Amino acid sequence: MTISLDSLKLTYEHYLLIPEDGKRHEIINGVHFVNSAPNLFHQAISRRIQFQLYPQIELAGHGVVINAPVDVRLDKHSIVQPDLVIVLSNNNSILTKPKIDGVPDLMIEILSPSNPKHDRETKMQLYLQSAVGEYWIVDPMREVVEQYVLADGGYQLLDHDDKIQLAVMKDVTVDITNLWQQ
Repeated sequence: MTISLDSLKLTYEHYLLIPEDGKRHEIINGVHFVNSAPNLFHQAISRRIQFQLYPQIELAGHGVVINAPVDVRLDKHSIVQPDLVIVLSNNNSILTKPKIDGVPDLMIEILSPSNPKHDRETKMQLYLQSAVGEYWIVDPMREVVEQYVLADGGYQLLDHDDKIQLAVMKDVTVDITNLWQQ
């Protein structure tokens, strides 16, 4: 009898069986990860970014801006809950009632003090292998936003000043000067 390695990895069906406990559950390459709920400062930063993106993208009819918690199934064995997700109109076929089923245009993760390695390494590698076109890592401790754009099979870190221009939609910007107010 042959056992497929795929049968040993968790899937979305397994993910749906995880009980609600107030924590963030993700499955990455078939492995279950659990993180604590974000703190209030983390949520304030997320809200400030979302409020800038919403009128420029969603109200303008260019796509949707979705905040956590939202399930994003990137493949059979990878379901994540990014802090913010942008899906542009030409990619809206990935939006389903229960989840995002495919690769969004932009994923934003805000680092938590307890586990920055998860977003910087594990999730970045997953987003790269899934071909997420743009990925932001927001670091509240250092008060910086790192903007990564998919190019030549890897992520390229872009330079910016106090305003970040989205790579996936050139006429959309986020002013980061007021993100860090407590």
